[in-house]
Amino acid sequence: MIVVQKEIALAPFPRGMHLITARVLQELPEINGISMGMLHVFIKHTSASLTINENADPTVRDDFERHLNMMVPENTPYYRHTYEGPDDMPAHIKSSLLGSSVQVPITGGSLNLGTWQGIYLYEHRDRASGRKLVLTLFGT
Repeated sequence: MIVVQKEIALAPFPRGMHLITARVLQELPEINGISMGMLHVFIKHTSASLTINENADPTVRDDFERHLNMMVPENTPYYRHTYEGPDDMPAHIKSSLLGSSVQVPITGGSLNLGTWQGIYLYEHRDRASGRKLVLTLFGT
């Protein structure tokens, strides 16, 4: 059994969905030695999230952003947690809706994603700092 865990820091991203599959793979060359296993990716923040989604057509990311902003609008009068601006509480809600981690199976030394799937960091803040991820790889 191989187990590898790394914490990586990502530079700040603007608001929206950002494909990070290549960066995750860059940080884990050990994945090539796994014939069958799992990759767990966890984000150590409450105002950004992780998701797996379409990686071919960029309009998917635009539509996703517009839809989430309609579902969870800014400047809602009943929000009390607004210390860091109007995107503060909506960012926390969006993060909880999408989640703080993803798991991807590993088969034959590669991520076993669908043809059009990728791992995304979804930044919900207008002016976020960098983000930290914990990557845990395990398998045989």
